Amino acid sequence: MNTEQARFNMVEQQIRTWEVLDPDVLDLLFRVRREDFVPPEYRNLAFADVEIPLGRGAAMWTPKIEARVLQELAIRPGERVLEIGTGSGYFAALLAGRGARVTSVEIDATLADSARAQLAAHGMRDVVVEVGDGARGFGGGDDYDAIVLTGSTPLLDEAFFAQLAPGGRVFAIVGDAPAMQACLVRWTAPGARVARTLFETVVAPLVNAPAPSRFEF
Repeated sequence: MNTEQARFNMVEQQIRTWEVLDPDVLDLLFRVRREDFVPPEYRNLAFADVEIPLGRGAAMWTPKIEARVLQELAIRPGERVLEIGTGSGYFAALLAGRGARVTSVEIDATLADSARAQLAAHGMRDVVVEVGDGARGFGGGDDYDAIVLTGSTPLLDEAFFAQLAPGGRVFAIVGDAPAMQACLVRWTAPGARVARTLFETVVAPLVNAPAPSRFEF
């Protein structure tokens, strides 16, 4: 496989066609090597328009979702970002590449160790990988400029909004299969926020994601 040609094709054929036109985002996709974060057995799929299994029920987003979410978050240098679901560590690397200070939470210790090693190998010093359950928020007293959930959630827990700094935003894929919506929710004033639906998709839920009460007959 001609790696650089495959990367170029990914950007031109998948990502630009998904309304990702920010030159800084596109440039970052060439600088942060996605193939290095893909399990070796799936390396030939590193630039394909598919989710890549990571084991233990986790998977990498498709490249177009990664790029679109990165663009919509509009990260500014120095912003604090909380990522729920580290997975391979690739999206955390993209966030750090935009200048963010990232706290990434992964419930699976094996995945966390692997991601931590890859991020260190790429010199990503502004990413801290924590092992924990972030499906209902994470940490005590910290606030963030952006929060990203990489797994879906039937309900978006209010705890995330308590952790937002003024002007902050939350990205989450909300709902149950086969109807999930990717949403960006922005803090606009104390107690007020605005939600925008970006696209429809289906991804696996976070472990322990909150769910609505189900009636049983």
